[in-house]
Amino acid sequence: MAKVIIIGAGGVGNVVTQKCAQLQDVFSEILLASRTKEKCDRIAATIAHPSLQTAQVDADNVAEMIALIKDFQPDIVINVALPYQDLPIMDACLATGVNYLDTANYEPPDEAKFEYKWQWDYHERYKQAGIMAVLGCGFDPGVTGVFTAYALKHHFDEIHYLDIVDCNAGDHGHPFATNFNPEINIREITQKGKYYENSNWVEVEPFSVHGSINYPEIGQRESYLLYHEELESLVKHIPTIKRARFWMTFSESYLTHLQVLQNVGLTSIEPIEYEGHQIVPLQFLKAVLPAPSSLGQNYEGQTSIGCHIRGIKDGKSKTYYIYNNCDHAKAYQEVGAQAVAYTTGVPAMLGAMLVLTGEWQGEGVFNVEQLNPDPFLAKLGTYGLPWHESINNSEEFGD
Repeated sequence: MAKVIIIGAGGVGNVVTQKCAQLQDVFSEILLASRTKEKCDRIAATIAHPSLQTAQVDADNVAEMIALIKDFQPDIVINVALPYQDLPIMDACLATGVNYLDTANYEPPDEAKFEYKWQWDYHERYKQAGIMAVLGCGFDPGVTGVFTAYALKHHFDEIHYLDIVDCNAGDHGHPFATNFNPEINIREITQKGKYYENSNWVEVEPFSVHGSINYPEIGQRESYLLYHEELESLVKHIPTIKRARFWMTFSESYLTHLQVLQNVGLTSIEPIEYEGHQIVPLQFLKAVLPAPSSLGQNYEGQTSIGCHIRGIKDGKSKTYYIYNNCDHAKAYQEVGAQAVAYTTGVPAMLGAMLVLTGEWQGEGVFNVEQLNPDPFLAKLGTYGLPWHESINNSEEFGD
C-alpha cells in the first residue's frame, strides 16, 4: 500500500493514472497534479478509484512542489510533465526525502539539447538523502534499456553492437501531428543525428542517414538515424559497446510537412515579437497542432520498438532481437490513449511499482539498465506490453 503523486495530465499522464488505478493493492492513494487542474479532473472522471485526488501545481516552482509533496506525503513522485521540469521536481523530492521517477531526461528550455549530466549530478545528494531516482522509465528511453540489460544478463558475455529501432506504422487520420508533446518531439528530431562508435560520438545532419528496416507484423519501413538519450546512458553503463545507434520511422508526408514548417520558421525556439508580444514560434505551432492525447480515438495500426544486439557469448558471435508491438486501437479501448502514450505510461507505472515493492532498490540516481531487468520483464506483458525475442537470426538487421 503506497501513495503516489503523478505530475502531468497529458496523454502519458492519463495512461500512468489509469494503470496505477488498476493496481489498488500497490497504489492505494493517487494524486494527479498539473498546471491545469481541469485536465486532471477530466482524467479522474474516467477512473474508478476510491482514493484518487487532483491538484493544481506549477512544476517549475520548487516551493509549490515541496508544499504539494509535504501535504500529500507520497512514497514516490512520477514525473510525466515536460522535460524542462525534471530538475525542479527532483529538487522538491530531494528536499522532502521522496523517491522520484521520470520518462525523459532534462532539457533546457532555451536550447534543443538533452543530456543526463544535469540529473546524474544529483546522485550523491540523493544517496546521502537515502532516496532513489529512476531516470528514463518510459519505453525509449526505458524498456529499451531494460531490454539491453536483460540481453547482457542472459544472452551475452559482451555486447558490441546495439541498434534501437522505433517504428510507428499507425494512421491517426491527420495531415500532420506528433505522437507526444509537439514542442519536445520537433526539438528532438530536428537537431543533428548522433551515434556512438569506437569510443567517439559521430554527428550527422538531420535525416541524412537512413535505410529500410524490417519490423515484425509491419514489414519494411524507411528508418532514420537520430540521437536519443538512452544511447548516452547505455554506452556509459555497458562499456563493451563498440557502436550504438537509434533509428526511427517517418513517412514522406511527415517529412515534407516538417521541412515546410522549418523553412517558414515555425520550428524555431528563438522568441520573436508579434503584435507587441514575445512568442516562441514552436510553442505557437504546438498550440495549433492536434493535441497528442486527442489522437487515440481513430488511430489504427501498430508501433514496434526493439533492440537489435550483437556480441559474444562463450567466445562465439551471437545476434539477438527483443521487441514489443503495441496496437493503437487496443490501447485506446483499454485506457483511451494511443499506443505511443501507452508504451510510455505503462513502463512508468511498472517502474514505480518495482520501487515501491522493493524489487528495485538503491540510494542515488539510476538509469533503468543499472537495475535488475528480470522483475520488470516478468510483469511487462501482464500490464499490456508483451515482448518477444529472436536469437541468431542475422537477416533481421544488417550493418
